[in-house]
Amino acid sequence: MKPIPIILSAFALSMASSAVMADVTSPPHATILLNVSPANSDLTNRGAYIARAADCMACHREDYSGGVAIETPIGNIYSTNITPSTRYGIGNYTESDFKKALKKGRAPTHQLYPAMPYPSYHDINDGDISALFAYFQTVPPVEMAPDKTTHLPFPLNIRTLMLAWNVINVPSTENRSGLAQMQQRGEYLVNNLEHCGTCHTPRNLTQGLDKDKYLSGAPLGKWYAPNITPDNDSGIGRWSEQDIVTYLRTGMLHQRAYAGGPMAEAVAHSTRYLSDEDLSAMASYLKVVPIIKTDDNVSPIDTARLPRPVSSSITYNLIEQKDHLAQAKTSINGETNNNASNSPKALYLANCGSCHGVDGYAQPDARYASIVGLSSIRREKPDALINVIAYGAKGALNTAPKMPGFEKELTHAQIASISNYVRVTFGGLPSSDVSAADVKRILK
Repeated sequence: MKPIPIILSAFALSMASSAVMADVTSPPHATILLNVSPANSDLTNRGAYIARAADCMACHREDYSGGVAIETPIGNIYSTNITPSTRYGIGNYTESDFKKALKKGRAPTHQLYPAMPYPSYHDINDGDISALFAYFQTVPPVEMAPDKTTHLPFPLNIRTLMLAWNVINVPSTENRSGLAQMQQRGEYLVNNLEHCGTCHTPRNLTQGLDKDKYLSGAPLGKWYAPNITPDNDSGIGRWSEQDIVTYLRTGMLHQRAYAGGPMAEAVAHSTRYLSDEDLSAMASYLKVVPIIKTDDNVSPIDTARLPRPVSSSITYNLIEQKDHLAQAKTSINGETNNNASNSPKALYLANCGSCHGVDGYAQPDARYASIVGLSSIRREKPDALINVIAYGAKGALNTAPKMPGFEKELTHAQIASISNYVRVTFGGLPSSDVSAADVKRILK
């Protein structure tokens, strides 16, 4: 993550006036310690929080200079400079221009592509838009255009086609009735500011969100955003509200989940900065969204089948970890079987063991992720695990080492072998039959 070019302050600042707080779509009483300055107004500092809640930095970079590639089915769309530069950014925007861009995808000179999640931002309230606009006036201008810009093939390069698309797909969600006030706040965060449905909802024929399958999981380039409805088998029905809060705050849940890829970016840039009240509101809402069952079930965790740590100190003792790994490799190399070096265990130790450990518990203190019990390796469909092995992953914290990808180093058969070993040994599954053909299909 790039350094944040905004003055950091340890002073607790109120996020909004008491008059605005009466609105369930306004931020709760909370203090924020990031992206704020005592020199700024309360409105501006509230806007800094909303920028985090809307996850602006994930696409536009920490300095809002843009140029990030957003993978879509129609090609890469590159984010723009949204600093107050009058030449390269949005310095000439009025608040009305800013509002139209956020809610309707209309910049002063052209139509935006919905890689900018304006179908979700459509229902952001005017007070939050005013605060966000005030904040962006205080961002240091970046006086250069992004390195890359969007160039889609004909006829997709005709941006006015988006006007017809908007008629069908904007807004992307509708507010529900009968929710408690806290759940209404959660709905606003999940559906609008955090735009969770953008990743976690399947697409219809026009590539808009399929509202009938909202939050039920969807492919996302090399990733798969899982079902986050409260279904017990394929969703997060077995997660408590506190589990959801912990995951959104830290990007991990012990023997349950570890955020990687786009979700790691969402945690890194957005959800870990939200107030406890807002995270609790999101969790409360996610527990009451309509249940949708999919065919990608997660096997319930069987703790009796999970491995035990080699010792009580191995997760933080680097020397001990290194020695155990060397012993395990020596033991395999000493076997008389000529194929021992290509056995599932040998492949795991050679390619994964130095980071994730002989026993799978890794070294969490050093930000190496434990993989024991993770839901991604307990899913009936091995897609998520195979994609991580092939393409690597970056964790939610900038201090966490990035996992490399092995697509070019390992054959499809070797990736399948490691997948089966991990799913049984560290996921506790009774068996796993991932094949080289499965790996080829998933990676393709």
